[in-house]
Amino acid sequence: MSEKIKARGRPKNFYDTSAKNTIQSVDRAFNVLELLAAKGGMTLSEIATELGQSAATIYRVLTTLQAREAVETDAHSQVWNIGPAAFQIGYAFLRRSSVVERSRPIMRELMAQTGETANLGIEKSGMVMFVSQVETHETIRAFFPPGTQSPLHASGIGKALLAHFPPAKMAGFLKAGELEKFTENTITDPQKLQHEMETIRAQGFAYDDEEKNFGMRCIAAPVLNYFGEAIAGISVSGPTHRMAQTRIDAISELVKDAAKTLSYNLGAVPES
Repeated sequence: MSEKIKARGRPKNFYDTSAKNTIQSVDRAFNVLELLAAKGGMTLSEIATELGQSAATIYRVLTTLQAREAVETDAHSQVWNIGPAAFQIGYAFLRRSSVVERSRPIMRELMAQTGETANLGIEKSGMVMFVSQVETHETIRAFFPPGTQSPLHASGIGKALLAHFPPAKMAGFLKAGELEKFTENTITDPQKLQHEMETIRAQGFAYDDEEKNFGMRCIAAPVLNYFGEAIAGISVSGPTHRMAQTRIDAISELVKDAAKTLSYNLGAVPES
């Protein structure tokens, strides 16, 4: 009979399912933090009622958290809110999280669902830089090795990112120089590109219809952070004979779902 190897940092009873390994007071403290994070300012009695605990118990939790600046209260209104220490702890997660690392399982699933290559790109110096890719098993496929760059206005991910540029940044992009034409479908007129951005924001995805390379299409959606900023784009790309017009609606929904999942994993607030 093989023995379980004791994992470093775990107690002897880690594998004993009958042992109670949770600490009730810590669990209760997290319940308070989660409630305040979800609902904002609340009084002691409101918190106690919501959590089904006595006011005395919740008060001890709150004062303990307050001593560590995880919560704070307004002495006049007696309303409790999340404190700066809670933000600092949460922000440490954002610093640790890697969009490339967290995108991999989502991209693999997206490739499996669509049968086409999944890509991840970021904006760098006015261009799209592809940072990760999960290739399809098909013989004919899109191929963008990490580090490959492409113009923002002529790629799915590029247009998804452009659509979330602040007005001043978008104006600077358009003034930087003429938009290069790659195919007859490339949008090179600034006014038409602005209109395209409105469409992308309304529908939630960008569509590259042979705008960079003949015979290739791409559908992309933005990846957002906690502040609602587009920090990356995720896409599916492939040849037009497989990325037919009849598949665009179905693929776009899968791409949007993948982008939303990755955004949530990176700290974005889910849509209500």
